[in-house]
Amino acid sequence: MVLTVASLRQLWGEPLAAPRAADPGPIARVSTDSRADLAGALFVPLVGERFDGHRFLDAALAAGAVAALAQRDRLEAEPARALAAASGRPIWLVDDTLTAYQQLGRLWRRGLKVPVVAVTGSAGKTTTRELIKAALAPLGPVVASSGNENNDVGAPLTLLKADHTTAAVVVEMGMRGLGEIERLTRCAEPDVAVITNIGTAHIGRLGSREAIGQAKCEITSGLGPDGLLVVPAGDPLLEQALAAVWSGRVRRVALADEQAAFPAGLPPADLVGRLEDGALSLPAGSDDLRLQLPLEGRHNARNLLLAVAVALELGVPAAALAQLRVELPGGRARRLRLGEVELLDETYNASPEAVLAALDLVAAPGAGRRYAVLGTMLELGERSLELHRAVAARALELGLDGLVIVAPQAEAAAMEAAAAGLPRLQRVESPEQAAMVLLGWLDPGDRVLLKASRGVALERMIPLLSAGLVPAA
Repeated sequence: MVLTVASLRQLWGEPLAAPRAADPGPIARVSTDSRADLAGALFVPLVGERFDGHRFLDAALAAGAVAALAQRDRLEAEPARALAAASGRPIWLVDDTLTAYQQLGRLWRRGLKVPVVAVTGSAGKTTTRELIKAALAPLGPVVASSGNENNDVGAPLTLLKADHTTAAVVVEMGMRGLGEIERLTRCAEPDVAVITNIGTAHIGRLGSREAIGQAKCEITSGLGPDGLLVVPAGDPLLEQALAAVWSGRVRRVALADEQAAFPAGLPPADLVGRLEDGALSLPAGSDDLRLQLPLEGRHNARNLLLAVAVALELGVPAAALAQLRVELPGGRARRLRLGEVELLDETYNASPEAVLAALDLVAAPGAGRRYAVLGTMLELGERSLELHRAVAARALELGLDGLVIVAPQAEAAAMEAAAAGLPRLQRVESPEQAAMVLLGWLDPGDRVLLKASRGVALERMIPLLSAGLVPAA
């Protein structure tokens, strides 16, 4: 896949250039980073709250970029024309370089001719993305979003990483308000879209689960009429939101022992898995396919079902899924051994649904005591106290041996009241203080969960706990 001046003319018309500038020929890649190797690249200067790539436009052209974009309110026509003439490189003036970057991502995607999968949801997006990536590996190299590349910049960036060797692309799509996922899915034009769930993450911005459902279902905006939507079965709110926007194919997944609790009148699951002894069994032709869970927990078994549904749709043989392996980024479902203490590192982010699932994991039966450090869950708006109270109440219900709370005063007080009755309960103001409390509680064989929104930075506890728990060499 390459870009050309002719293909870019279709997007933005004639570029500014020296009268007799040579056509740069094929443009093999796009870069927004002036520090990267720019030889043969199209340079796109993005504008953010604290940066402006136009400051490096001259340097990018001097470093080998063969063409560039510029935003009209950042570089007026005459200076842009002078720069094009001086460099001999075509420069397109556009209204917004971020929008243009997304247009490039869509143009690149259309030239790839490989399946694209889009993933969104209130919780489990990254885990499901990585499970889908692993499930599609039998097809060949898979390009997927990484880190926090699930936004207006990350979606086109992921698409532009794919090339002629790529077998499939998996694009994660996050959002903080209405309209964001619609932009991302129109950029990616997925063949398969996945919604992991409709929860309460970002409810402070959107106001209700109904609005969150509407926002997540925007993922169907870029899905073609022959595309497939994969969702969990049994959620009336999700079904209601989908009915308003999507009349195409839907594949619903469910765990067998949960179906009896589904509200009456909802569409049945198309793919049902039986969870037992750390494995997931599901029908595959004349025999059942048995998959060892690569990640613990019922929530991850559901995420695995979503990934299997995607893989089967895209032609992965069922037998090829039997040895599925997945590696998650740091801070997600990571188990660490610190001396003789087991640490469940869930520090990357937190929504109420994800915290409840993580509490179930740490509370599983075992020989030692079970503790949790829970920090603030951000962007919950008017429901913040209610939802913080609910997760602390669950810690009490599960019979944890202790809870450390790292949260602002109002949320901390709500959690403390809900968890009253735990053998040990402590409120602190920082991750460092939480680590000191834990070091006074923990004994060999104990298990501890760290879970909070990214802004709380509970990962700062890990080196402190390690220093206190791991014997010096």
